[in-house]
Amino acid sequence: VQLVESGGGSVQPGGSLRLSCTASHLVVGGYAMRWYRQTPGKGREWVATILPDGSSSYYADSVKDRFTISRDNAKNLVSLQMNSLKPEDTAVYICNCVVPGVDYWGQGTQVTVSS
Repeated sequence: VQLVESGGGSVQPGGSLRLSCTASHLVVGGYAMRWYRQTPGKGREWVATILPDGSSSYYADSVKDRFTISRDNAKNLVSLQMNSLKPEDTAVYICNCVVPGVDYWGQGTQVTVSS
């Protein structure tokens, strides 16, 4: 099983990025998917969760109203649209899927917000 993130990069404050997470050898449609982010100073922080059918999503207070998590189960894909980015959003963003008994993580994609 592999989770592969893409879409990271460098943007100025106020900019936007769209991250994607694709899964191989795992049909993600039956599981909640999550995004986390990690920095050397704060460790790993939960960012957002989306339920298996996409009916509900949940966000950390720090990203609420700026980030949107979505999924396309037909494409085995989960996305994170990030708007109004702030310097404090700088981190490695990591995709996560919890299958009963197993916790899958991607390698992450770097997002840098700086002027």
